[in-house]
Amino acid sequence: MSEYDHRAQRLFVPASLAAGQLVPVPTESLNYLLNVLRLRTGAGVHIFNGQDGEFFAVLQLAGKRSAHFEVLKRLREQSRQPNLDYCFAPIKQARLDYMVQKATEMGVGCIRPIITSYTQIRKVNMDRLRANIIEAAEQCGVLAVPELFPPVSLPAFLETSSGQTLFVFCDEKAETANPFNSLSGHVASHVSLIIGPEGGFDEVERQLILSAPNVVRLSLGPRILRADTAAVAALTIVQAALGDWNNAS
Repeated sequence: MSEYDHRAQRLFVPASLAAGQLVPVPTESLNYLLNVLRLRTGAGVHIFNGQDGEFFAVLQLAGKRSAHFEVLKRLREQSRQPNLDYCFAPIKQARLDYMVQKATEMGVGCIRPIITSYTQIRKVNMDRLRANIIEAAEQCGVLAVPELFPPVSLPAFLETSSGQTLFVFCDEKAETANPFNSLSGHVASHVSLIIGPEGGFDEVERQLILSAPNVVRLSLGPRILRADTAAVAALTIVQAALGDWNNAS
């Protein structure tokens, strides 16, 4: 098989995929392919669905409002869903878009909005979040598209979490300043990274999190970070210490 082309156009297709299939082009993608990218019949595209791997397909037009992909060969096998949940209090929309995109790029398996006492935004546009997840996956070569969960309260989230989960709690009151020291020695089959809203968690919420089994308090340094910045910083630390950036994991 030839070397993978990282510059190729990638498109998420919500359909089962296999070599030899004819797959309809999603209606919402047709205008982008034809009028933005200006692709025509015979153009090669990489397509994926988050389940069957990534395939090389050829675009076949059938008029101005219809097209399908001729799926020719598999380029990459489907990767496993990462055992890393990103759990966060929703923030204002533009920064929320950025945060969800970066979490996808950083390799999370699940994205879980959590409603807390200081949460700024309590009504989440799930369709918009899903679109941002897919766009980030398309652009960054991600195969395991993160699963998006509807918002729940903090107590409900903690109650439904697995007993095998390691909770990594970003806590400005953490006693250990070095975050890598905090995570050193921990081995986890599943990690839930918890980041609060701007203003943090109230004391009742902090104690509720700390009372859960398997909790590690994580410092993000001496400065106060915005929630979207904290997301990238914390995910970097977790992936380097416990996740797929660690060659020993």
